[in-house]
Amino acid sequence: MAHLSPMLKQATPVIADRGEGAVIFDEQDRRYLDFTAGIGVTSTGHAHPDVVAAAQEQVAKIIHAQYTTVMHRPLLDLVERMSEVLPEGLDSMFFANSGSEAVEAALRLARQATGRPNIVAFHGGFHGRTVAAASLTTSGTKFRSGFAPLMPGVAVSPFPNPTHYGWSQEQATDFALRELDHLLQTVTAPQDTAAFLVEPVLGEGGYVPASAEFLAGLRERADRHGILLVVDEVQTGWGRTGRFWGHDHFGVRPDVLITAKGIASGFPLSGIAASQELMGRAWPGSQGGTYGANAVACAAALATLDVMRREDLVGNAAARGEQLRGRLTAAAREHAEITDVRGLGLMLGSEFRTADGEPDGATATRAQQAAAEHGLLLLTCGAWGQVVRFIPALVVTEEQVDEAGDLWQKSLADVL
Repeated sequence: MAHLSPMLKQATPVIADRGEGAVIFDEQDRRYLDFTAGIGVTSTGHAHPDVVAAAQEQVAKIIHAQYTTVMHRPLLDLVERMSEVLPEGLDSMFFANSGSEAVEAALRLARQATGRPNIVAFHGGFHGRTVAAASLTTSGTKFRSGFAPLMPGVAVSPFPNPTHYGWSQEQATDFALRELDHLLQTVTAPQDTAAFLVEPVLGEGGYVPASAEFLAGLRERADRHGILLVVDEVQTGWGRTGRFWGHDHFGVRPDVLITAKGIASGFPLSGIAASQELMGRAWPGSQGGTYGANAVACAAALATLDVMRREDLVGNAAARGEQLRGRLTAAAREHAEITDVRGLGLMLGSEFRTADGEPDGATATRAQQAAAEHGLLLLTCGAWGQVVRFIPALVVTEEQVDEAGDLWQKSLADVL
């Protein structure tokens, strides 16, 4: 008898049978508020009728039309529609299946376009589990240990994480930029550096937003030295932060944008966007893949865009995010173990620390497990697993946010 790998650890005991919006039902028809959204994937919620209809219609036409062999209409329409949401100047796209694939495509483009070998990533970033993506990942050793040697040509610089350092945002930003300058002077010379790769909000690293000053500093140094600024929007994109892209909060312009997760409401699809001139510097044969830009996934992405526009899901993410932040902040005031509530939009985390200030992953996990028992599905993140994260579908309602707040308070009362 075959079994799943024992390394696939489940965050909750739920066996999902069906879903509706921000709610999941198990095989006994018990209802759960799903504030995981498939790790930020089901942007329009579970089984949105418009996404279901688009996928069903496309399945009846053609499922797989490999896009370097033949072209298909959902892909052509999606490329055209992406111009509505992409940053100005990013008018060329390559599609793949997963975030890791898109990160590796961006890495390959950066190296080929600049002729430079090195990439600067930032401490706490998560970019994937494949070898190159894991080599760029520093949110936890579990993603990069045990299969060395990793890819060379990666230098890591500090991310402005004020909670980690115990500083103000301004102090953390000044430190991060000073250390980046030191890195460029001592580890990877600017003329050897192809790109800076950064998340606007650390995801697996603990839901830590960047600052406008930090990203502006990256942009200035990139322009000065001919380095590409690559922004990883795999988790922060598609309305998650209350703006369409996470970097929209900070007024910075990327050279390459990486997207996945919420793009197709649960169907596997990812991509990178760059200017046509920059994308044209990739080497022939360097972009492709058997399943990339699958026709059904592209149809789902088109429906996702339509739903987001019609239902103003970006605006809902901003409004419900403020509501949720208020509930999480109120809960934190009652429990000294929660030392920080942070994030943007519907990408929020509550950080747990011990009385002496050490990250407390054990208590965070107990709170997350207690929430599941009460019917609220959550995940943890952070280097020590010390942050409980809240990432509901963008269709979550005011009533559901209040219900989640009540269940969170009950869960904390159980374990604290």
